[in-house]
Amino acid sequence: MLGGTTEASALAEALAARGDEAVLSYAGRVARPRAQPIATRVGGFGGVDGLVRYLRDEGVTHLVDATHPFAGQMSANAVAAAERAGVPLVALTRPGWRAKAGDRWQRVPDIAAAVAALAGPPRRIMLALGRMHVGAFAMRPQHFYLLRFVEAGGEAPPLPHHHLVIDRGPFDAEGDRRLMVAHGIDLVLAKDAGGTGASAKLDAARALGLPVMLIDRPAVPARREMHDVAAVLDWIDHDADRGV
Repeated sequence: MLGGTTEASALAEALAARGDEAVLSYAGRVARPRAQPIATRVGGFGGVDGLVRYLRDEGVTHLVDATHPFAGQMSANAVAAAERAGVPLVALTRPGWRAKAGDRWQRVPDIAAAVAALAGPPRRIMLALGRMHVGAFAMRPQHFYLLRFVEAGGEAPPLPHHHLVIDRGPFDAEGDRRLMVAHGIDLVLAKDAGGTGASAKLDAARALGLPVMLIDRPAVPARREMHDVAAVLDWIDHDADRGV
């Protein structure tokens, strides 16, 4: 299983409870990943060729892509490697978010488009993107950025006006509402991660009447997708054996 999400952890627990032999692979972006009840590995595979070798060498019979919806390159590699290795693949992923009454959303296709859209006078932005993409916003130094990372360490964010919160979710709407009010936030910028675990900031923005800039998910090759652990377990037990 390719993981790093709450969905991956839930599937790991279910597989462990059944006594299935499984390995959860982390990309390695978090120094202290969450402990899991199944075997884990950390680090990349060396592209598609490396993943094909791993699948063959380890005798993998089922591959589950439970990475973040924005891990587009890893998901594309998984599709290609599974096809070459002859291993059935399913993606355990979250459905994308849909606007509700009261939402003020602006969608942009990618990080570059989000940076471009922030041209203009200073604003106070909750930049809910994680550590990886913060550097891109150094091109818009006029803004104040509220950042939230899961762990400390690493290089300081290259933003002249920012406040960093170290915290690990899941978060709740009231806590995020208080955080936004305390820092005078007037825009929330987030990826369309989907699901419920990361939606508190959207609920808080709706309650405060704040606009949200939402970055669309990257395109990935066609694949079978499921949205809950039970469906994946049933696929492992039945559908994958029939090549579905």
